[in-house]
Amino acid sequence: MTTFLTTPAAWPSILLARRDAADPTDLASAVRAGAFGGLTKAMRELGPAATIGLLEEAGLRGRGGSGHLAAEKWRAAARTPAKARYVVANGYGADPSVATDRALLETDPYAVIEGAAIAAFATGAEEVHIAVRAGATEAIARLEAAIVAALEAGFIGDDALESGSRIEILVRPVQGAYMLGEETVLLKALESKRGQPEQRPPHPSTKGLYGRPTVVHNVQTLAVVPYILRHGAAAFRKIGDPDAPGTILVEVRGPDGAGVAEVPLGTPLRDVIALVGAPARGRKVKAVVIGGPSGGILPASQLRTPYSFDGLRAAGAHVGSGSVVVADDRACVVDLARILTRYCADEACGKTIPCRIGLRRIAEIGERLTTGTSRAGDLQLLEDLSADVVGSALCDHERLATLPLMSGLRYFRAEVDAHLERGECPAGVCRPATLAPAAAAGPSTRASRAQA
Repeated sequence: MTTFLTTPAAWPSILLARRDAADPTDLASAVRAGAFGGLTKAMRELGPAATIGLLEEAGLRGRGGSGHLAAEKWRAAARTPAKARYVVANGYGADPSVATDRALLETDPYAVIEGAAIAAFATGAEEVHIAVRAGATEAIARLEAAIVAALEAGFIGDDALESGSRIEILVRPVQGAYMLGEETVLLKALESKRGQPEQRPPHPSTKGLYGRPTVVHNVQTLAVVPYILRHGAAAFRKIGDPDAPGTILVEVRGPDGAGVAEVPLGTPLRDVIALVGAPARGRKVKAVVIGGPSGGILPASQLRTPYSFDGLRAAGAHVGSGSVVVADDRACVVDLARILTRYCADEACGKTIPCRIGLRRIAEIGERLTTGTSRAGDLQLLEDLSADVVGSALCDHERLATLPLMSGLRYFRAEVDAHLERGECPAGVCRPATLAPAAAAGPSTRASRAQA
């Protein structure tokens, strides 16, 4: 069961506004709370073009980590000539340690369904695929029940709200690896093909699922759309960061607590990590890992950084999966970066040589640092390999997988040097290999055998 963190009363709630509903699949209760009001407005008042224009005015950016403007995707898909178009809602939740997407699907499936239906109407798509991790059985059950209820009520189907638009919504349980967080890999999985990324352009908005124009969004992005339709772009822009309005779900983990919370974009990191409480007595915050396995490791001196797409990117991190992990002074940043980099190397699909081999070599540098077996020039090699991997990247996994070690090198150089130059771990976590003490003076083993 998902644990929700208590947030300040002044923080608005959009994504989790209906989380306390006794039955998340009760359509009548959801409608009384505003569900499908946005879809009704789009179909009966605005029309496709004006709906996309309103989204552009609101400045909605994708919550999947990249922060692309949603309206640009919608407009590109709508303008691309095609016999069919699709909308794909990514609720897979590729990061195994984060439950934000699953929590949203379980607590308010109608928000995702409505947002996806609005996207389909605005772009001319007739089919919506909601991708969910196969093991998220509760989320799948609630989504399927909510879809049936919405279909029976006429909100979706062959003649949605008597608009003449056909909108079919399918739940697609998928199972795979961390790479499914990349949109072109997810599309391959939905087509039952090998999960590897594709060169872009063309982007999925012009050539995606089954080679057709496809709007791919994280479920959080779609769940925000009905709010914008109901309350207007101006109201939405008053929430969060001027360059990234609205709220986003994060999963915050500290040494003594963890949970999911909805935070306004632009909130300082210190306020985000405060949701799990202060460090234990005698301890202090040493680092914060932001963005999941490929996230950046920021020091306590960076806690004023705004939790936003541009703010985190400038600091050497990214929104990613919505993971925020707080490490106190008992943690070794070098060892933490090693673990994350090894995970990224293991999860790489292997399509490109820089990723398949380069990430493995980078992970090996991390292993040598934590075992006291570093070589001269390892740090320069780390920087060179990272630049090569990022510069030739085919997907965001490659572009971001070097962040743990590179951000550790940027902000915790003294700790890295202690491992590299003296084979020491200031935190006492690593156990560097040491040479055995010299043997006592006397005949060698070989000489002893010869004498015998």
